[in-house]
Amino acid sequence: MVKVCYYTRRGCHLCDVMLEELLPLLRGRAEIQLRDIDSNPEWLRRHDIRVPVVEVNGEIISEYPLDRAAIGLFLAGLPDSEGQSRE
Repeated sequence: MVKVCYYTRRGCHLCDVMLEELLPLLRGRAEIQLRDIDSNPEWLRRHDIRVPVVEVNGEIISEYPLDRAAIGLFLAGLPDSEGQSRE
């Protein structure tokens, strides 16, 4: 299952809102890794005031507000249960 990195920080209301929107879209299709930017100097340097950020394989696919079209394109490119891409 593909891993989606979700950069966030504790106490970020926008992060909570976007995560609430994102989780149902990814459920069963991708694994989400929550990354608190304040726990890692490199993440903090890269995303300090830009959280929340959704990243896959080093590529940012959405920042706040959630880019549903970009998430849809990402999901369409994932293989289905038979290994076929939905594109």
